[in-house]
Amino acid sequence: MFCLQSARSLLALGRSLPTVAHASPSPLPRQPALARFRHQLAPRRVTFIKRHKGVIPIPTGGSTKGTTLAYGDWGLRIKGEGVRLSAKQLTSAEEVIKRKIKVVKGAKVYLRVFPDIPVCIKGNETRMGKGKGTFEFWATRVPTGRVIFEIGGAPIREELARDALRQAGNKLPTVMEFIDKKTPPRLGSLIMTPDVVAAEQLSSVATS
Repeated sequence: MFCLQSARSLLALGRSLPTVAHASPSPLPRQPALARFRHQLAPRRVTFIKRHKGVIPIPTGGSTKGTTLAYGDWGLRIKGEGVRLSAKQLTSAEEVIKRKIKVVKGAKVYLRVFPDIPVCIKGNETRMGKGKGTFEFWATRVPTGRVIFEIGGAPIREELARDALRQAGNKLPTVMEFIDKKTPPRLGSLIMTPDVVAAEQLSSVATS
């Protein structure tokens, strides 16, 4: 407790101070539910944070879109079974490629897929029910024959490109293959060479 003399001095000091009208506190800006940094592979806006698990698409319709190079001179394509790639796996593979080709001035890495599918996981030994699990990481589903990475922007030797893409393929959980601009498109496990295309056209004409 204050003594009488100190209490009176505090009251006098309070009377002598100018009164300042306190402004009403401004409302805090609304923070987004999910924010990502510039170096992270994640969508900027998310409407629904939880989705169904889904399945890896199977290219049975005859489309070969996304199986050939579009931006660079060398590329990395899925040769084995389709797989779900996480943002962490894609980032690790991209860093390996950038580290290997940084000696070439103007070289660029093109990522042909993007992780925009949220993956939710429940803890081990959890009882059934009580809703879906919590969000864990972002991922993308890629089928067989899809191009994942491309290298271009500057002339790069084939030996350097093969080494960089080989090390990046070791970071991914499926069998990859090295392709160039002359590599034919792929329909699943079938490579669409001119002979194969001609045979398919003849078979379609015979059945019609």
